[in-house]
Amino acid sequence: MSASPAMVRAPGRVGPRRRASTPRALLALLAFITLPAKADDACRALAGVALAHAKVESAMVQPGADFPAKGDRLAAHAGAHCAVRVVSHPTADSDIHFELWLPPADAWNGKYLQKGSGGWGGEVYTYALVTPLNRGYATAVTDDGHVADGTAGFTVGHPQKIRDFGYRAIHETSVLSRRLIAAYYRRAQSQAYFVGCSDGGREALMQAQRFPGDFDGIVAGAPAARWSRLMTAFVANARRLDDAPLPVSKLAAIQKASLASCDALDGIRDGIVDDPRRCRFDPASIQCKGGDSNDCLTAEQVATVRALYAGPMDPVTGARIHPGLEPGMEDDGGSWRLWILGGEQRKFGFSNFADLVYQGRGWDPAGRDIHRDLVAAQEREAPYLDAFNPDLRAFRAHGGKLLLFHGWGDAAVPPRGTIEYVQDVGNFMGRHGEPANLDDFARLFMVPGMGHCWGGPGATSFGNEEVPPPGLPQDADHDIVMALDRWVTEGKAPEQLVATRTAEAVDSPARTRLLCKYPQVARNGRCVAAGNPP
Repeated sequence: MSASPAMVRAPGRVGPRRRASTPRALLALLAFITLPAKADDACRALAGVALAHAKVESAMVQPGADFPAKGDRLAAHAGAHCAVRVVSHPTADSDIHFELWLPPADAWNGKYLQKGSGGWGGEVYTYALVTPLNRGYATAVTDDGHVADGTAGFTVGHPQKIRDFGYRAIHETSVLSRRLIAAYYRRAQSQAYFVGCSDGGREALMQAQRFPGDFDGIVAGAPAARWSRLMTAFVANARRLDDAPLPVSKLAAIQKASLASCDALDGIRDGIVDDPRRCRFDPASIQCKGGDSNDCLTAEQVATVRALYAGPMDPVTGARIHPGLEPGMEDDGGSWRLWILGGEQRKFGFSNFADLVYQGRGWDPAGRDIHRDLVAAQEREAPYLDAFNPDLRAFRAHGGKLLLFHGWGDAAVPPRGTIEYVQDVGNFMGRHGEPANLDDFARLFMVPGMGHCWGGPGATSFGNEEVPPPGLPQDADHDIVMALDRWVTEGKAPEQLVATRTAEAVDSPARTRLLCKYPQVARNGRCVAAGNPP
């Protein structure tokens, strides 16, 4: 998920973090002048590489590129590289574009890293390639097979584009990029990694499930894995709010009360709920007694907040459609304010059903048959978009390593869904003769105080952002992508990560926090067994 076609632009930080960009024109010119002619020739030669159902549209050496600060995006500079643009047509209705950046041969670390998309995709978002390129990776990103307009309109009348978005564009980019890497460097990559969050996290899990040999290591952040159910939950939440509106002005009172009830459960009052599953906050505790105001909730609003925490139910089967939201970050700018009351869930859910599921006909946004919608979604989109298959035996046999992370304050993709997936994988493996303990190939890190993919009141920088904030440590103890690389190449599995937050990132003090391998939690600077939540 994302609040925009490109996941990296999704609001989720509390306020922007802008940096002035140092002029680099002279350095870029010098880098371009000193690039050996043979590198330029080798880059241009990629235009002649024969690719199955695909074509290299352009291949040229770029001296370097500045990415100015924009919105919540940090200023960044990409080093010199060979930029390759490719279009692939695996079907007559497919139009998959991707861009591959190749560092100079003497700067290449011998590895390939592919980035995931976000939201509905639809953009070759090259900003996501800056950090891996500068670290020496050959790196690529795709538009998922269509042009972005913020909706699922591209799917109407185009069943192959649904498949492209669901899984095929990522696989095509991987296969073709590796072919071009071998042509450029005259040798194959030693390792291949995939890194994505939100829809990119869904894509990450899809790779492990459908194409287990594509990547040696995968980072799946906040994966929108059970897409069909998540979109149904979005619509159910929107209709609940239509029936019993919740004013934005009430969010501060809700968060204040939930923190008062649950913040100190881990022994520290720091404005963060460490494990919301232990929280027993009841919004009825602030129900209005002497008239409505912003400091209290009406009886109808109490019911709405309870429903949002619980997650919507299928009125026919009585089963929960998708896990609900967690307490503690209701008033955060990238949490309920954006996704619940700001309309992002509504936008995604309504377009999903009107365009993708019902193909522009037969769906009433004001309708109330949520069971019908769920059944239709599971029939018409789940086979191509859902990435909740617990069978990771082939990925494990390939030697693949999987790192997952999820923010406890995520209001876009509620976090308990990821915990459920990891548990399902363990149960499946155990039933099929595999070790039920996933530690040898898969680990999950839950992040207190973090919203969707990044941002929030906690320490939330651990290599999960497209470009790391300046001044933060960049090593395998502080960066989840580098931790993955170390696990794959050195066999050292991450037991914990250190998340950091700079004082200037948002209007609050700097802090660090230990992130522990689930189900452990941090206590007094150590990761310890959490026990079962009540």
